[in-house]
Amino acid sequence: MGDSTTVERDFVEEASRIVEQAKELQDAASSLISRTTREEDSLRQKAKSLDSSVQQLRSSVRKSKLDSNQAEKLEEELFKASYVLSEGDAAAFLPSKSHGGFLRMFLGPINVRANRKDVQLKVKEEYNSFRDRTAYLFLLFPSVLLVLRSWMWDGCLPALPVQLYQAWLLYLYTGLALRENILRANGSDIRPWWIKHHYCAMAMALISLTWEIEREPDCSQKQRGVQLFLKWAIMQGVAMLLQNRYQRQRLYTRIALGKARRMDVVWGETAGVDGQLLLLFPVLFILQGFEAYVGVLLLKTAFIGVVSEWQVVTCGILLIIMAVGNFANTVQTLVTKSRVKAKMKRGKSKQDLKSESGAKSS
Repeated sequence: MGDSTTVERDFVEEASRIVEQAKELQDAASSLISRTTREEDSLRQKAKSLDSSVQQLRSSVRKSKLDSNQAEKLEEELFKASYVLSEGDAAAFLPSKSHGGFLRMFLGPINVRANRKDVQLKVKEEYNSFRDRTAYLFLLFPSVLLVLRSWMWDGCLPALPVQLYQAWLLYLYTGLALRENILRANGSDIRPWWIKHHYCAMAMALISLTWEIEREPDCSQKQRGVQLFLKWAIMQGVAMLLQNRYQRQRLYTRIALGKARRMDVVWGETAGVDGQLLLLFPVLFILQGFEAYVGVLLLKTAFIGVVSEWQVVTCGILLIIMAVGNFANTVQTLVTKSRVKAKMKRGKSKQDLKSESGAKSS
């Protein structure tokens, strides 16, 4: 009996000790969180103030009448300060970009900005991995549909495989739009147009799911728009593979040289080396022209009464809007690249003149 009482007392004492340790741990954790929150608020205010100072001084330098060489030196110093702020650990304390209605609609009012740089980079790596996986599928699915149309389906596409492909497109563009909004919230440089482009593609995929895929009679005429869309999708898959392979390599080089940030990604048309651009930009321009052609053809089939559903008209308009927007952004990229190259040549010429004058003086 005494042994039982002793054991019971030991259990009670052990339980009391564990409860006290849990309370102490809770108090320590609360104290740490409170102290960390105060320190984070202080760092956030300092980072915001410093970033504002950099922007104000940069604006003042550009408006001032300083010597061009001195202004360039100041710009370089301010760029270094801005780069340290945006790429270092202090970036977590800078004001985050608005998450936008799209993320709130899908995820609710939650904060998707990562405080640690390694977590942000994992988000970027996952986005790149998603693009790599889907690029091959983007190329494979329409190719299989067109091959089966010729070999097994007597020139007429059945509704189910086409609608399964359109459902996959809806998943793809929704996934890309979600990831890109999260990347922008974490400091990436994705242009707003490319996210809007994916919104349009999402709408088109959703609408096309309700599009009745008619077969006989005269299915080749009624499915002409679907066939051209699948051919365009194959070209889009090729363009995505080119972007993923060549431009990402160039982006890594730009990051190493300090000309791009680690959270930047390949979007639309980014900088590549000259040999890559000679291949990539013609493919993109052809793709955009073909995209607009498919859109016009869809509108034509609706207006002449071959397929007069509202889905055909809406998809045709969306394709034309995306083609025009893509073309405008591609041209903007080319103009930006030409300006950067011209600026680099002017800087190189100034360095050559300085070296020549230094050689003469010596």
